[in-house]
Formats: sequence, structure tokens, C-alpha cells
Amino acid sequence: MNTTPTRTMHSLLLSIILLISSSFLSSAHTQDFFTCLKSYKNSNGSIYTQQNPTFSTLRQSMVQNILAQNRLPLNPTAILTPSHEKEIQVAVHCAKMFDLLIRVRSGGHDFEGLSYLSQVPFIIIDLVNIRSISIDAKKKTAWVGGGATVGELYHALATKSRTLAFSTGTCATIGVGGHFSGGGFGIMSRKYGLSGDNIIDAKIIDYKGRLLNRKAMGEDLFWAIRGGGGGSFGIVTAWKIELVTVPKTVTVFNVTRPLDNHTAELVHKWQSIAPKIDNNLFIRVIINKFNGVLQISFKSFFIGRANDLLKIMQKSFPELGLLDSDCVEMSWIDSVLYHANFRRGDSIDVLLNRLNVTGTYFKIKSDYVTSPISENGLGGLFEMLQEEDVPILIDLQWSPYGGKMAEISESSLPFPHRAGIKYMIESIFVLAPPQAVNVDRYMSWIDRYYKYMSTYVSKSPRRAYINFRDLDLGVNNYVSNSTSSYNKAKKWGKRYFNNNFQRLSHVKSKVDPTNFFRHEQSIPPFK
Repeated sequence: MNTTPTRTMHSLLLSIILLISSSFLSSAHTQDFFTCLKSYKNSNGSIYTQQNPTFSTLRQSMVQNILAQNRLPLNPTAILTPSHEKEIQVAVHCAKMFDLLIRVRSGGHDFEGLSYLSQVPFIIIDLVNIRSISIDAKKKTAWVGGGATVGELYHALATKSRTLAFSTGTCATIGVGGHFSGGGFGIMSRKYGLSGDNIIDAKIIDYKGRLLNRKAMGEDLFWAIRGGGGGSFGIVTAWKIELVTVPKTVTVFNVTRPLDNHTAELVHKWQSIAPKIDNNLFIRVIINKFNGVLQISFKSFFIGRANDLLKIMQKSFPELGLLDSDCVEMSWIDSVLYHANFRRGDSIDVLLNRLNVTGTYFKIKSDYVTSPISENGLGGLFEMLQEEDVPILIDLQWSPYGGKMAEISESSLPFPHRAGIKYMIESIFVLAPPQAVNVDRYMSWIDRYYKYMSTYVSKSPRRAYINFRDLDLGVNNYVSNSTSSYNKAKKWGKRYFNNNFQRLSHVKSKVDPTNFFRHEQSIPPFK
């Protein structure tokens, strides 16, 4: 289906919205905001305005996805990098006083750019300086600053102990603030649950500028921030997490095959095996096409030794033909580097690199599968992936659920994708180099792919993962702090949160009734 007229109309409407919205942030209000900030003493953080020579470099360092900037074209009026929580409280107070929109950036990816782009004028509070990590090895807990990355957390754990770990994502440059706020799925979730399942306290600054811990914020808000998505309820400045103990030796393998009938049969069989296999074992299917070559990998992480892994595989998935030579034993922290695609032998200091700027056009979609895709369905998918008119890079990552994920109630956290989910599909499409991209052409193919998959994935609602935000699912229709977008937000809210969406909206009404913290897919107050 040709989507060009729709996208053109969207651009026209967006231009009209921008013209209207510009009046909401006058230069006088902006200057008053800066004056308000500077009136408070003992402020060590920095304020970067558009006139500051560092502003452009700092803003550009946030941009991963050029495609996001096409949809949300406005850049921040200013970027704040506070050094302590008091400065954030002051910024919230001043922004409220002068009716300014804020966005919060806490590291990492943000595929749709909601932390650094907008439809209306705004400022950014960047938590880059709020990222200290304090570990209590005896109690197996840690406090993690809201601006830290997953890589920084892993590095801190490894320098403290080689057997203390945490269940979270694999990409080192993900910010914990966004990742934890969306629940935080990772390769140890079948064994230990989500990151959110293992968060035991937090510190949040609310719309009144108050700094609250779990006891002060109450259980409703504590529930909401561990899976309800970032940017809706306040600014989380720190998370207290419960660590797990892993063996000194774990095992990985990565078996890659070209596409043929046997490999297709293996993928079909994997769908029923991977969610039910031993909880210590995570086997992800990666379907990758680059430079016209389509191949399929079975990439695994096992909490244990290779001989035990081989016994499990011989019993549960002998068709893969896993050999002892395929298995590599290593420490847990080395497996972190392995799954983050670093080279073997790299220093763990590579985990401290915070930059992950691709500077290209890409799109990410997500889905959940509750029943195995038929062989015919897989065949149709593989045929589609081999078409010539496709994005330059396609990376489909199928991650099995089951285990601990299936044992936890759907309502335990806002993240609802628990029992009954066989696996999640993360579909990554790099459209083309930025200097030669036809956005509509490739997005039309992605739309066809997404429509094709509708037959084989979850329905009523068709589910999606909040940490892979997708504005194609719907956006809030707002220019100011209107609280009337609940019905519109249900369109995408049910997909991310299923039956938990209404509860999230009730929590929002209670803790942020004026909708101060908001963006294009933030939780609206209940109406």
C-alpha cells in the first residue's frame, strides 16, 4: 500500500501544529526560566542554550535516528546537565512557574527521540552527571544513578565481584533510566525476571519538585515507574536493585546457518522448545540480512558449564546438532561483552563508553507471539525478506519468554507480557545510508512486513514492548498540558500495557494531575 499521501498529510498537519505551538514558549518565558534557575545558589550543573558553542555538539550526541527527527523536528531551547538532585528540583519548580515543557534524558537509545525532540518547544534535563553506582556486596543490593548506562552498571559489578550480576539488557549503551522504566527485559529474564521485578526502591522527583523514596511515593507510583515507561510520572534519579549470584563460569554459543529447508525447520521447532527449556538457558533466534545475504543464528547464554548445556540440548533440542566445539565457557562479565558484540579479550573498560550514535535512518517494531508461526507462515516471511526492494539491513531478534517470566502475574508490574507469551520479536530495519535514502519507499516495505506478521502475532490487542517505542501505534494529541487525551492514548496504551493501562492512567491522575510530565506517548491522566 502506498503510504506517501498519508505521510505528506502528517507533515502538513505537523507544520500547522508547530506554527500554533510556537506561541507557547515566548523568548520572555525562556529568559525568565533561566533567571529563575540562576537565582538559586550552590548550582554546579551547566545550562547550554542555543547560543552556546557547545550546544550543537551536545544535542547532536543525543541523536541516533535521523528518521525520528523527520517526525519530531523541534530541537531543545536549552539543555541542562544538573550535578545533583537539588538542581533538578529547582529546574522542575522553574519550568512549572513559567509553563515550560521538559524532557528527561537518562543515557541510551530512545529510538523515537522522545527525550531530545518534540512537536512543541521544550528544554532537556540530561542526567549524565547523576550516575553514581553504590554496591553492597554483602546484602546483594546496589543504588544506581538514573543517568547511568547498563554498561556502567555491569562494569561496576565486575570490579566489585565476578559473581554478582543483574538481570537487564545486553546493549551496554542503554540508559538504565529508560530501560528500567519500561520493565527491562534481558537474556537472564527467563531465570530471574525483568529488571523491574528486581527493583526494591527508587528516588523520584515529582511535579511538585519533591524528592520521594518508595515509602514516600507510595506503592501505586512505585508500581507505575517499574514498567510504565519513562517521562510520565516524574524524574527517577536513582534505583535500588536486588542483585543475583551467578556461577564463576557460564557458557555461550552462536550457531549460524544459511537459509535452507533444514534451517527453516529448526526455526519452526525452536518456537515450541525455547520457551519451555531449562530456565538457565536462553536461546535467541536472529534472522539477519545484510548486503543481500540472509542467514539465521541461534545465539545462546547458559548459566552453567558446557557439559551441562550439551546434556540439556541433546535432550530438548537435538535437531540443532550442537557440538562441544560450538560452546565457549567464560566468566559472566565476559559473556556481557560477548552479547554486547565486543571482541573477545577486550577490556571491560569498553563498557564505560556511553556513545551509541548511528546517524542513520532506522525503524524498530516489536511484536509478541503466543502460538508458533506455521511453516507456511515462516516460508512467506523468508520470501519477503529475500525481496530486492528491502532496507539495507534487516535484523529480526526473536527472544524466548517462559520460565520466570511466565510465573509472574500480568498485573505485578505495568509490563503485562507474561504467561502465554512464547517469544518477543524485535524487528530492526536500517533503511539506507543517510545521504541516499528514500524514506517512503522503505517505510512502505516495512508497513507490508508489519501487516504480513499480523496474522501470526498476538491479537486484541496486538502487543508491543514499551522499550521499543513506536509512534506508528499512535500519539497523544496535545500542544499544551491538556488532560483530555486518555481515549486517544488507549490506542497505543493497550498494546504496551494491556489491562494495566487504565491503572497507569489512574496513577497519573493522582501523582501528576496537571500532566506536567508529558510527551507524544506519555501516560495521560484518566478522563
